[in-house]
Amino acid sequence: MLRRSSSSPSLRRQFIFPPAKKTASHAADSPAEQSISIPHSSPYTFVTLISAAAHSSFPADAAGEQYHSPVIKIGLISNLFVATALLGFYCKARNFNTARQLFDEMPSRNVITWNTLIHGLSQSDRPNFAACAFSEMLVSPIQPNPSTFSAILTAFSRSEDLAAGISLHCVGFKRGFFANVVVATALVNMYCKCSELAAAKRLFDEMPERNLVTWTSLITGYARHQRPAEAMRLVREMKLLGVEMNSVSYNSLLSSFCRFADLVNVKQVHSAVIKEGLDFDPYIAVSLVTMYSKYGRSEDFMNMSSYILDWDHVSFNSIIAGFSRIGNGWEVLAKFVEMRKMRVDADDFTFASVLRAIAIVAALPKGRQAHALILKSGHASSAIIQNGLVSMYAKCGDVDGSKAIFSSMEFPDLTSWNSLLSGCARHGSGEEALSLFEEMRGDGIKPDATTYLTVLSACGHVGLIKKGLDLFHLMKEADPPVVSSTQHYACVVDLLGRAGFLNEACVFIGSMPIMPGISVYRALLSACQIHGNVEIAEFAAKCLFELCPGDSGAHVLLSNVFAADKCWRNAARVRNLMYGKRTRKEPASSWC
Repeated sequence: MLRRSSSSPSLRRQFIFPPAKKTASHAADSPAEQSISIPHSSPYTFVTLISAAAHSSFPADAAGEQYHSPVIKIGLISNLFVATALLGFYCKARNFNTARQLFDEMPSRNVITWNTLIHGLSQSDRPNFAACAFSEMLVSPIQPNPSTFSAILTAFSRSEDLAAGISLHCVGFKRGFFANVVVATALVNMYCKCSELAAAKRLFDEMPERNLVTWTSLITGYARHQRPAEAMRLVREMKLLGVEMNSVSYNSLLSSFCRFADLVNVKQVHSAVIKEGLDFDPYIAVSLVTMYSKYGRSEDFMNMSSYILDWDHVSFNSIIAGFSRIGNGWEVLAKFVEMRKMRVDADDFTFASVLRAIAIVAALPKGRQAHALILKSGHASSAIIQNGLVSMYAKCGDVDGSKAIFSSMEFPDLTSWNSLLSGCARHGSGEEALSLFEEMRGDGIKPDATTYLTVLSACGHVGLIKKGLDLFHLMKEADPPVVSSTQHYACVVDLLGRAGFLNEACVFIGSMPIMPGISVYRALLSACQIHGNVEIAEFAAKCLFELCPGDSGAHVLLSNVFAADKCWRNAARVRNLMYGKRTRKEPASSWC
């Protein structure tokens, strides 16, 4: 909450950042002063030069000191406009210590000076310091204006401080600032960031004036909370009112789509983008590439990739992650090599996608090369990278390597445990997987649906029927209960079927509270092939054909059951039935 206070010094003490190397008053001691010579002492000259330095791509402290030092020497530091320009420079350079010290030493300030400081601090890693500065301003002779409110609302949005935002809403309402479209838009954005979408929409509806940023703020709010229907409704309203969308609006809208049913909306947005001539916009192209890869639309993903013309860090990451999602591991590695050749730096997300791709193709030598590069580039301490390494080594068959990475982790999380458990279960160490499961629970990590799927599969491979059934019941008794999917039921059917309990497996299927899926009947049919049970095999195959008439695997399994029982005529009949449906069995492949 915001409070008026008469104790500004105490607020400043709360405000201090970690000590800076130089204070504002000692900036003149910097050797940087020797690198510039300014013959004219006009304040306007300094304001122009400092402002230009602040708006450069990468403002550096040394550049600021080049102007700060002569300003002190010729006595212009007391000039309000020059000092405010320096303050803006240090805020832009993110040197908030020097900015605050310079502000405290200024003999006079105006509303622009206060706004410069508050706006700068609102962009810092500690936006609550902007609130401290705003509280100081409230008890100063200078009173805030709409720009001040816009800046402090940005700080509350970053810190997601709803209580302070509501207080500011009240103060701004009394002062009549919310008739200003910029301030009202900042408030809409604050409510969205604080998950108060109803309040944001109510304020939006009450606004007498809106601009494109206002519309985009609310669309972004819906997108952040995965509410695509509301976002699409808002876009339709924009179109009716003749408000043209830009690349930011479309990107926000695309990010709201999260369900498979939303693919239709993605296609509609893509069509609108083409119609408005924005399909070559680099940001929209990257967003569409990301969306198509998430939905597994390989052809659309590849087509959209050709629209990316500016290859930077973001576009490379999107393409690499996209190839990884659609399972094209070798393309990921090829794109990563291209990224390295263009000297574009990789980050944690790049390496995570590369490790996932290596796991897909099970290329252990490539995995070790990637691991060496990760160590060399200083990314090995990241949790996402460590989890990726555990998973990569496990899926490539190097369980010992997976264990070594896992053991080096300071705080293994659920993903780490699941990756190691999966590796052990996948490569024949089922009993070790069960031992790790108990160790995981002992460490206070709550298993999820993936964990139980892994240990149920492990029980099936080592024939631990009772243990597997106990784990299945443990799922339902967990706090909170883990929801059983068709995959979990299929694991239990596989567990019973492998051990020869086919009748019990049928009874279990009949007692399922959900509709048995393809995986359940396929597990039963596979068990029938192992034990040569023709009667149950025919039942399982019949159910499979009803669910998926074109399932070539089911035809082949049933044909094999008949062939093993020397029912050659039936085996040929099933094969002919498969050919009649033009169903073709895809050849198996292994990267191991």
